[in-house]
Amino acid sequence: MGTTKSDKFTNEQNQLAEMAKVLGHPARIAILQYLSTQESCVCGSIVNEIGLAQATVSQHLKALKEAGFIKGNVDGVSTCYCLNTTHLVKANSLLSGLLNSCCSPTCC
Repeated sequence: MGTTKSDKFTNEQNQLAEMAKVLGHPARIAILQYLSTQESCVCGSIVNEIGLAQATVSQHLKALKEAGFIKGNVDGVSTCYCLNTTHLVKANSLLSGLLNSCCSPTCC
């Protein structure tokens, strides 16, 4: 596949595309949904909840953390994860802006 010409697009368009790329896997959505139901950071139960191998969950957690959707704090030998609400608010704003501009009542 050819390289993207990100300089041809606005910063907002590039940010939204990167966010969409990270959110493009159902396991990552499931992880975010699970974390959103927790009162505090989660250390070990994500693998049991999601039902995938530890290595697979770790890869998804890494992608979500690198993209800013979650935070991870080292607690002894494990890492505890929670949502990065600041980033989620920004993602919501970008996505809402796109959907609101595309989905007007006059749209065909």
